[in-house]
Amino acid sequence: MQQARNLAMDLGDRIAGLRFLIHDRDPLFTSAFREVFTAEGLQVITTLLRTPRMNAICERVIGTLHRELLDRILILDERHLALVLKEYLIHYNGHRPHQSRYQRPPNVATQPARHLTELNNLRSIRRKPVVTGMISEYLHAA
Repeated sequence: MQQARNLAMDLGDRIAGLRFLIHDRDPLFTSAFREVFTAEGLQVITTLLRTPRMNAICERVIGTLHRELLDRILILDERHLALVLKEYLIHYNGHRPHQSRYQRPPNVATQPARHLTELNNLRSIRRKPVVTGMISEYLHAA
């Protein structure tokens, strides 16, 4: 319960922008834990029993963050983490290829489909380091 109070205090005014608290059925989440967030106006939702894939999308994103970013960089403090995650989010949505989108990023406007002849010209490719140099983006030169 104390950890719930600490989290609510750390969130401060930002907690007003939240609507839900979603957690699994771990015995660590007691009724007293839930009451702290209910008092703050959040709707507490527990995941269903025997549904291991219910958090699959969230777990996949967390895994991607670990593999591509957090396992390769030393985070100094909360401000540094926020800065790195913000920069990674821009990379993830604007440049990182996604299999479900035919190797195109979610933000298609930033990277329209290329013609095959343009892709064959490898001399026009330029490397751009992003996310504190941990990740590289490859762009066509003008």
